[in-house]
Amino acid sequence: MFVQTETTPNPNSLKFLPGKIVSNNGSFEISAKNKTNNELIKNLLSVDGVETIFLGKDFISVNKKSDIAWEHIKHIIISLINDFYSKGKEFVIEKDIFEKPENLETIEKKIVKLLDEKIRPAVAKDGGDIRFKEFKDGVVKVQLQGSCSGCPSSKMTLKQGVQNLLCHYIPEIKSVEAV
Repeated sequence: MFVQTETTPNPNSLKFLPGKIVSNNGSFEISAKNKTNNELIKNLLSVDGVETIFLGKDFISVNKKSDIAWEHIKHIIISLINDFYSKGKEFVIEKDIFEKPENLETIEKKIVKLLDEKIRPAVAKDGGDIRFKEFKDGVVKVQLQGSCSGCPSSKMTLKQGVQNLLCHYIPEIKSVEAV
C-alpha cells in the first residue's frame, strides 16, 4: 500500500490519502487518545507533536504543533497507517459517531443542506470539515474541523466563502461565525 500526502492551506496540517475508505459513515475529529479505543487513532495521537486527527471519507488529516517539522513525523504517520490497513482492516471508523441534528427549523434545514452540498465538499478537498452548530438572530455558528481548524486562511474562507454563499441563498442570515 502506498499512502500519499497532500499539503493543505494550513501549514500545520497534512492530508494523508491511504487509497482506501477511512470513515465509512461521517467525519470524525479527535485530539485526546484516552477518548477512543481505536488502535490507529490512539497510535497517531501518541506521535510526539501530533495534536489532532481528523478522519474524512477517504483521508486522514493530521494537525501538528507548529514547533515540530513534518520531516520528523511524516514517515511515522505513514508507517502507522500502512500497518493498520495491512492487518486487513477495511475502515478506521465504521459508523457515524456524531448525532445528526434533529428538530431543526426550516431555515436551519436549508443551512445544513447548503453546508452539506456546497461547502463540505470544498473544505474536504483541503482536509477539513464544517459542522452546523446553531442559527440565532441572523447569525450562523459553525465548527471548523481538520485542516480548517487553526488555518491562517480560515477566517477569510468563512467570511468570503461560507458567509457569502449562505447569505446569497438565505436572506435571513446576517453573518457566519466559527465556534
